[in-house]
Amino acid sequence: MSEAAKGSDALRVLEERGFIQQCTDREAVEKLLDAGPVTFYCGFDPTGHSLHAGHMIPLYAMAHLANAGHRPVALVGGGTARIGDPSGKTEMRKMLTVEQIQANAHSIGQQIKAFLDQAVGRGDAVTMVDNADWLAGLNYIEFLRDIGKHFSVNRMLTFEAYKQRLETGLTFIEFNYQLLQSYDFHVLSRDHGVRLQIGGDDQWGNIVAGIDLVRRLGGPELFGLTMPLVTRADGKKMGKSEKGAVFLNPDLFAPYDFFQYWRNVPDADVRKFLLLYTFLPVAEINELTNCEGQALNAAKERLAYELTALVHGSATADEALAGARAAFGGQGSREHVPSSELATSELEGGIAAVELYVSVGLCKSKGEARRLIQQGGARINDRKITDVEAQIGTDAVQDGELLLRAGKKRVHRIVVR
Repeated sequence: MSEAAKGSDALRVLEERGFIQQCTDREAVEKLLDAGPVTFYCGFDPTGHSLHAGHMIPLYAMAHLANAGHRPVALVGGGTARIGDPSGKTEMRKMLTVEQIQANAHSIGQQIKAFLDQAVGRGDAVTMVDNADWLAGLNYIEFLRDIGKHFSVNRMLTFEAYKQRLETGLTFIEFNYQLLQSYDFHVLSRDHGVRLQIGGDDQWGNIVAGIDLVRRLGGPELFGLTMPLVTRADGKKMGKSEKGAVFLNPDLFAPYDFFQYWRNVPDADVRKFLLLYTFLPVAEINELTNCEGQALNAAKERLAYELTALVHGSATADEALAGARAAFGGQGSREHVPSSELATSELEGGIAAVELYVSVGLCKSKGEARRLIQQGGARINDRKITDVEAQIGTDAVQDGELLLRAGKKRVHRIVVR
């Protein structure tokens, strides 16, 4: 649950926590929010089966606004995903079939609703819409006559998204994307009373274009607000891990790994991420992060716990916390550490250490496993593995298990039966 905020105070909360990058008219937006409940929207294109960590910034912003009494509309782009947004991309997105898009739309729609219902604390926290409902059946000639005439190609090319893509090649189908997203704003304004659109800062051009279109069509004054594209202090792309994207779907990214991703963020990011990715009061965050070095671990653990509890539930967060403390702090049972089973007979002849690391997913390939060993990052039951040709046999088993470590942050437990 976010900090209590009413009316335009929601804008202060968003700004204080680092959510605001650009705003079309700050004073006007303050007045709009202060005047009463405002219906706002944010769009999510279903280009994948699951949301990932990068999608969570707009979700948290939506929750803060909803907790201040405003009305969120979440748009799943079942129509726009058939084209692909060029914003923030250096090459054209892979084209998906309509069936794939529909399946993705259903999946991420459920994730969006579950997240916001949980964050806001009620089952009707968000109105869900799919722009395929009004885009899929458009007559192209009529659309060009009625909507396309309001767009200047010269102006579109001034937006950063198109300028970047021109360097690598911008297709005509992508060039239509801004027209369709602008039309979304028109439809949502007309049919749902939406007055404000929010999104990542790479959406600024599309948002501004939508506001301009509605003005030209004689609609009400609309507004836009964008959020920064979050980066990590260590230079790694936000939401990327050794296992790939940090997905919210537990089948694509295990809850324990999700917990560990946030538990191991760089020290320089802890306060920023607590502000963005939790609903803890700012004063409490300041107290948690008013320290350095090892003392920051408590704040990192809190960040990981709060996020995991919201996305996967409190019981799962409790298990992930217990597993992490057992694996890295020697506290309690290791039963919640990610694990697999291995028959004693398979160890009797010895198994190459590199094969073990690949088989449990700690390394993607034997080459990566060899590099891990050569760099001194491989340990099995606290025994450092230094030989890339090392064979692991039954003599390595302790208390019926092998605990494999890859560096200081990743671990896997093999139960030997």
